[in-house]
Amino acid sequence: MRLATFTTPDVLTPRVGVIDDDETVLAFPDGLSMRDVVAEGIEAAARLAAAARGREPARPLSSVRLLAPLQPASVRDYVAFEEHVDGVRRSVDGSAGVPDAWYDAPTFYFTNPHTILAPGADVPFPAACLARDFELEVAVVVGAPGTSLSVDEARDHVFGYTIMNDWSARDLQSREMQVRLGPAKGKDFAITLGPWIVTADELDQRRDTDGFLDLWCTAEVNGVEVGRDLLSNAGWTFEAMIAYASRDSRVESGDVLGSGTVGHGGCLAELWGRNGSQTPPPLQPGDLVTLTVEGIGSVSNRVAVADPAPPVAAVRRRDPAAARQVLR
Repeated sequence: MRLATFTTPDVLTPRVGVIDDDETVLAFPDGLSMRDVVAEGIEAAARLAAAARGREPARPLSSVRLLAPLQPASVRDYVAFEEHVDGVRRSVDGSAGVPDAWYDAPTFYFTNPHTILAPGADVPFPAACLARDFELEVAVVVGAPGTSLSVDEARDHVFGYTIMNDWSARDLQSREMQVRLGPAKGKDFAITLGPWIVTADELDQRRDTDGFLDLWCTAEVNGVEVGRDLLSNAGWTFEAMIAYASRDSRVESGDVLGSGTVGHGGCLAELWGRNGSQTPPPLQPGDLVTLTVEGIGSVSNRVAVADPAPPVAAVRRRDPAAARQVLR
């Protein structure tokens, strides 16, 4: 199933429904959110879809406005592709290779669930940013809560998948990462999810013998392809990512876990590192970025610039002599 959140010209309240044949959408009962549907599981979603087909008139997909498929409980973003790690390190400080620690576990950071964008929405990059970038990812949607799950147990916690664009302000990010914490303002302004959620059962046949999804992922800027990679080139499966997220912690229904950026041009920063210059150039206002994942769909967003933010508060620098005096 392909499950979407949408509005219609006559009903502006978001509705959840099922996409049929990539051409029509049928709405589920009013008042249900996608988080509600995810929490009930795939079988319950299938029953809702069957009931909608017998009750609701089908609307042409072209007649609705797709929203982000869900408002996540939380968003974790991984770095699961070696080529991405190597390329971005080259672009940041000229370092080559992948740190040994990367091979220990599927590392992630938490990002902002309150700045989720819909397909087609303009992306408000910070006004202070010039090195604007996209990141081509696939996200898994967690279907049930769990703590310290094994990889095998995590398989039952996969509800479905969606495309994720983890927009990046590279110049802001590279500066703040010198503090060895984050990323923060270089990342938290926008994430695209969409165009819908494809339930896990729909893609089971695309899993290879090791459990990786064998799907082609492509990125285009203004209609020109700049990146292409197989999702199965990741270092860890989505089940391993869920298991690690839950390790000594907890995952919840409606959590979103991004795969991390695919290699072979899944973002501009990787290409900058390999080319030794900002080639292709950073995204410019008005540029249209389209991400496509085989078996899921496509999302497009246009680059914009937010209004300038207020100045950052100045640090209060401590007088070392005064600090020593306190310790006496």
